[in-house]
Amino acid sequence: MRHTGLGSADVRTALLDLDGTLVDSAALITGHLSAALATIGVTRSPRELLPLVGPPFEIALPALGLTAEQTVEVIDAYRATYDAVAATETPLYPGIPALLDRLGGLRLAVATSKPERVARRIVDGVGITGHFVLVGGADQPAGRLGKAAVVGSVLQRLGLDPAREQVLMVGDRHHDVDGAAAHGVRTVGVAWGYAQPGELTGALKVASDVDELADLLIDDAVWAVRT
Repeated sequence: MRHTGLGSADVRTALLDLDGTLVDSAALITGHLSAALATIGVTRSPRELLPLVGPPFEIALPALGLTAEQTVEVIDAYRATYDAVAATETPLYPGIPALLDRLGGLRLAVATSKPERVARRIVDGVGITGHFVLVGGADQPAGRLGKAAVVGSVLQRLGLDPAREQVLMVGDRHHDVDGAAAHGVRTVGVAWGYAQPGELTGALKVASDVDELADLLIDDAVWAVRT
């Protein structure tokens, strides 16, 4: 694990999203979500559910017309099947281990809207835990839902103040851009994730592939841009 000393102003910190940024999880997520919806008689194909990969289901599912009770039921059904296989059936995007190696001069943390306990198992399962000082995610019982809450929690646990220290978010959805911006953190978008066309217009830059992302994150000019 790198950069275990926290809060040092001379270390640049990159917060990386998980789904759609480090791991290509859409097929697994949407397949299990489609099956969970079927338990309450709602038919949606995995393809139709792709836009739901990223934001918390507590927020995304009501947009499908589900009641609060149905949302809880579907999430419970989804967790009962998905959580058991997430750590072993979620693939890394090609080039991610080499990317993380290139970013060895940065302090890296995961910031994902996925439940933290599941995110930790996935990061460990794909073999990249040692690159991160923290894997931060949602915690529904604690009321930590959505990217803004997760980013805030990660910043707090790392002792970081974006007004004084250099921090960037890396993600594939507008939720990453908006959640980071709530804390004065700019986002570098990635084009290989699940964003719809034009969704990342608020990002500082959008990397087309992992090599371009590495180049951006080791470029002094990107870190110099402030909100």
